[in-house]
Amino acid sequence: ARRWAWWRLSGTAFAKKREEPPCPFLCAVHATPLVRQLRDVDMWMQENKVINLRLAAGALDGVTLLPGETLSYWRCIGEPTRRKGYVEGMLLRNGQVVPGVGGGLCQCSNLLYWMTLHTPLTVTERHRHGYDVFPDAGRTQPFGTGATCFYNYLDLMIRNDTPDVWRLSLRVTEKDLEGAWYASAPQVLRYEVYEREHRFQGEYWGGYTRHNTVFRRAFDLDGVQVADELVCENHAVMMYDPMLPEGKGET
Repeated sequence: ARRWAWWRLSGTAFAKKREEPPCPFLCAVHATPLVRQLRDVDMWMQENKVINLRLAAGALDGVTLLPGETLSYWRCIGEPTRRKGYVEGMLLRNGQVVPGVGGGLCQCSNLLYWMTLHTPLTVTERHRHGYDVFPDAGRTQPFGTGATCFYNYLDLMIRNDTPDVWRLSLRVTEKDLEGAWYASAPQVLRYEVYEREHRFQGEYWGGYTRHNTVFRRAFDLDGVQVADELVCENHAVMMYDPMLPEGKGET
């Protein structure tokens, strides 16, 4: 109820779908595979996840941020219900994989957050995953650069503090979830996201935790570094043994 009240009464200008003005300049792009072989996860959950991602991508594709506006992930998508066509997919609850209506939408929020880190847009709300559920086989991004979501308690919100107009593009292809940020003007900075102080830590209760800090460098058009800032700290309970023998985790 507090979230709904804030959406309506805070005075925040929210992003919405628009065809104008044009945003011809590609500023950030990323894609993630729709289906992966995950340990102890039934494949039907991932297949249903694709159905949910198509619905969410359709709601977000074309959302445009004018200067000063904020994109709210859940305000754009709405509550994922069966009536809207959402089905049971893969949810992470207390570090365990469980089925749930609308499951799998964290893949979309993860992708949106990662792309936004490569733009001058401002992330005003983001929640980290409290559990590290799957091993890193094939990981291409630093640990802790995702954004968990749960309607409507845990949102991802992005504000446009630039003088330019920004438009989000999302689509589900045969194999990937693809996203891009476009702007109304070319950008003068390039961003690089990296991690520091990554470690696994044995705990007194017999398990392991995982930790790191994520930073972002900014470079001008000549390749000169102009900024290096802390993005976030991550601390997660590991749901697998970090010393797993090769071939026992995600493939």
